[in-house]
Amino acid sequence: MKSKWTLVPLAALLGVGLYAANVLATPSVGQSTTTLGKALAADPVDLSGHAKQPGGGWRARLHTHGISDFYVIDNKFDVGGTSGWHSHPGPSLIFVVAGQITNYLGNDPSCTPHVYSAGQSFTDNGGADVHMLRNNGTVQAETIAVQFLPTGTDRKIDEPDPLNCHF
Repeated sequence: MKSKWTLVPLAALLGVGLYAANVLATPSVGQSTTTLGKALAADPVDLSGHAKQPGGGWRARLHTHGISDFYVIDNKFDVGGTSGWHSHPGPSLIFVVAGQITNYLGNDPSCTPHVYSAGQSFTDNGGADVHMLRNNGTVQAETIAVQFLPTGTDRKIDEPDPLNCHF
């Protein structure tokens, strides 16, 4: 049996770790978020589509296990605005509908900017993929995100700065 004095340092270490994670989180600045829609998919989703095309076919598939929350999110970024470093517990489809947005990946040591303009889209795999969106343009930027998440989870998780980008 462990004494209570053995558990005290462990509890203190855990408390310091949780405190440090909250202090090091990088919240958004100059970004406003509106939830346009949220729906519960009470059954697993098994969606597939295909189309015949000249020279080959096209296929798409979305398969979930368990109950899911689907979101449609409108994000507006002021010039210089940022989402802060964050992750999501599931995948997202992101459409740039105004201006220009730059996506930085937390696991990219060279901090390569991925720039998307109005009319373009990109994806986020979710899970442990940490990223930051930033408006480096000269006008307000806007994105619409469609997110597929495990039900009841936080839609966005603020993450510490991975220290790979120096701005």
